[in-house]
Amino acid sequence: MNRGQSVFAQLLAFVPFSHFEHLVDRFASNHGIRHFSAWNHFLCIAYSQLTRREGLRDLVACLNSQRAKLYHIGIRGKISRSTLADANERRDWRLFEALGHRLIAIAVELHQGEDIGLGFKEPLYALDSTTIDLCLTLFPWADFRTTKAAVKAHTIVDLRGAIPVFVHITTGKVHDVNVLDLIHWPAGSIVVVDRGYLDFARLQSLHQSQVSFVIRAKDNLRYTWVASREVDKSTGLRSDQSILLATPKSKLAYPERLRRVSFRDSETDKFLVFLTNRFDLPALTIAEIYRKRWQVETFFKWIKQNLSIKHFFGNSINAVKSQIWISVCVYLIVIIAKKRLNLPASPHLLLNIIEVNMFEKIPIEQLVTDALLHFDDYPVDNQMLLF
Repeated sequence: MNRGQSVFAQLLAFVPFSHFEHLVDRFASNHGIRHFSAWNHFLCIAYSQLTRREGLRDLVACLNSQRAKLYHIGIRGKISRSTLADANERRDWRLFEALGHRLIAIAVELHQGEDIGLGFKEPLYALDSTTIDLCLTLFPWADFRTTKAAVKAHTIVDLRGAIPVFVHITTGKVHDVNVLDLIHWPAGSIVVVDRGYLDFARLQSLHQSQVSFVIRAKDNLRYTWVASREVDKSTGLRSDQSILLATPKSKLAYPERLRRVSFRDSETDKFLVFLTNRFDLPALTIAEIYRKRWQVETFFKWIKQNLSIKHFFGNSINAVKSQIWISVCVYLIVIIAKKRLNLPASPHLLLNIIEVNMFEKIPIEQLVTDALLHFDDYPVDNQMLLF
């Protein structure tokens, strides 16, 4: 990597540019366009995400104030609001989705075989969604409630590296559990989800596909006791049972045994009950698998911080999906850079460091090292509490 490049240019070096050009041809993304290429479009929105711009006017003003520095990464001329707005509305969002899929593949390959510290080798995935509120007047297509619009980003995160391996964008009205029908899980994987995804017919489908699951039980769960195993209550465990579902509808949907593990978190005093089809793992491991869901918040924190309503640069579904997918791409670029450069900072802190040093001509490794030099108490792998 050329050490005379800006931090922004060093990050862009992790984008497979030849593949991006292939995708541009595939989606005819530059067809009929003379002055504002797909690459320039990507650079502008990526810049907006990394610097947290608060609107189209703000973004364009900042871009034009940095014209001399942007020239070296490929943005040659002045950017106008109308040009950028038109690109958001008209350029097919699937270009940026396809680039995201390529970056996902790179990130997953870099994290293959990474130990997540739970004593098993199967890949572990967390499925969740985040709702992005919108103005109903400006986004009438985004059905949610009578007086509110919203979109949902349904996301699967590979917990070996907090990598979003699946992102599906819908209107806010789509229930989370319906997304399970769209996903083909690899056999042998483990899926952890919250109770919003509790649907016994769909869990049975996962079980028959040789996919393990850990899910929070609802408070009104009805079941019959089959057997119990002893637990060490000093660890927070309260029970470890084999059960059968009791209501006719649930028994028909999932006729086989389930494992019910109850746990009380000593810090929050919350009582949690988990259901799983894994009987071979220790009960405490089942609770720890659910605790690992905190990593999905790393991705959602990025989305929430950078994609509030004032940050959307177009009102159409194409503009919204384009911007969300470019945001996903930027997050993945940072994850890839962190792994390849062996950076000691968390993704969140790394994004903050990059934001204020975008055009500094300093190697990213040195930048991060200098930033953490007098920050010895920084918890590199700080775990958020979800219990």
